Amino acid sequence: MADKKKSLADLGALTSEPVETPAAVEETTATAEAPEVEAPAEAAADVSEAPAPVSTQGPQIQAVLREQQLDKHGRAYATGRRKDAVARVWLKPGSGKIVINERDQEVYFARPSLRLVINQPFGLTDRVGQYDIIATVKGGGLSGQAGAVLHGIAQALTRYEPQLRTTVKRAGFLTRDSRVVERKKYGRAKARRSFQFSKR
Repeated sequence: MADKKKSLADLGALTSEPVETPAAVEETTATAEAPEVEAPAEAAADVSEAPAPVSTQGPQIQAVLREQQLDKHGRAYATGRRKDAVARVWLKPGSGKIVINERDQEVYFARPSLRLVINQPFGLTDRVGQYDIIATVKGGGLSGQAGAVLHGIAQALTRYEPQLRTTVKRAGFLTRDSRVVERKKYGRAKARRSFQFSKR
């Protein structure tokens, strides 16, 4: 069995042609190439200089600034939502007066915490006392209505001043808060609460 197998050298002797090994092929190709030409001193100096820094992040996309969206009265309009409450908000330059359902904010939202909620976008963007707000809100309770007015004010503010959109969006004011009360299930006292166990 071993006699039948022949090496490359044996086959080359049989065919009377020398068999080139891979190392010999590499040597012949290296000699066939043209001899290296020395580069001028100026070119060598250019090569020795450090290459310009290359960005590895790819092309930077510049944010497109949105256009100002105003109605014929020069106001920005937006709709805000939270739980079951829906608020329609109009924003225009003024003295900082906020009217909700034709009542002042101190009257409609008697709790100071709710008034703090609806004024958050102005405090974040340093626009306290620069805009008047007229809002109509319906549905839900006071907490949900305050969240809806906050959402609407943030949307309207970015439509009046598009350059503030990034700041307001990072704070999360442009995102509709989707948390709602879980529905009641049959066989349960509430959404998850079981009925009281009675032994007798």
